[in-house]
Amino acid sequence: MKKILSIILFGLIITSNCMAYEESNYEVMKKNEIYEIRKYSDRLAIEVEISNQGSSFRKLFKYISGDNKSNEEIRMTTPVTQIEKKGNMTMQFYLPLKFNKSNAPNPSNSDIRILDIKGGYYAVIIYSGRASDKNFIKHKNILENELKKDDISILGPPIKATYNNPFTLPLLRRNEAMFVINIEDKGVI
Repeated sequence: MKKILSIILFGLIITSNCMAYEESNYEVMKKNEIYEIRKYSDRLAIEVEISNQGSSFRKLFKYISGDNKSNEEIRMTTPVTQIEKKGNMTMQFYLPLKFNKSNAPNPSNSDIRILDIKGGYYAVIIYSGRASDKNFIKHKNILENELKKDDISILGPPIKATYNNPFTLPLLRRNEAMFVINIEDKGVI
């Protein structure tokens, strides 16, 4: 039994580390022991309001699986993000770099919106473990307190970013809490 469990565990580790997804472009501008400041390029995303996490993810996944007006399958990218907008939680999938507003397939589902995410500076804390709200809030609070100590202005609500499939062991998961920040007038970089 131990041998079978070891084989399954090894398979999960290999699978979770070998799946290569296109990731949003960014450059690390500054890093300390707690967080890093990244400069992101503009990117295109699809977004849906969260009614419950499973159905929101399914709607976005169906879109990239070909349930769009072009019946075009689109490769999964990372991260999957969640952010509050106008009092409602939204979930976003970023589209591969080859897409822009003019060539992205139109959604079949009216709940899905295509939007441009403006590039800019983001403060990010990376953590492992489950992608639970409790784990996110803990790390979001750490990041927020550090940014306040460093006198860095936060420009928007916290963003929850997840990178791994649900079968990845919690210890091996990459999660992030991030904020859009203003560093132009602070001489931070």
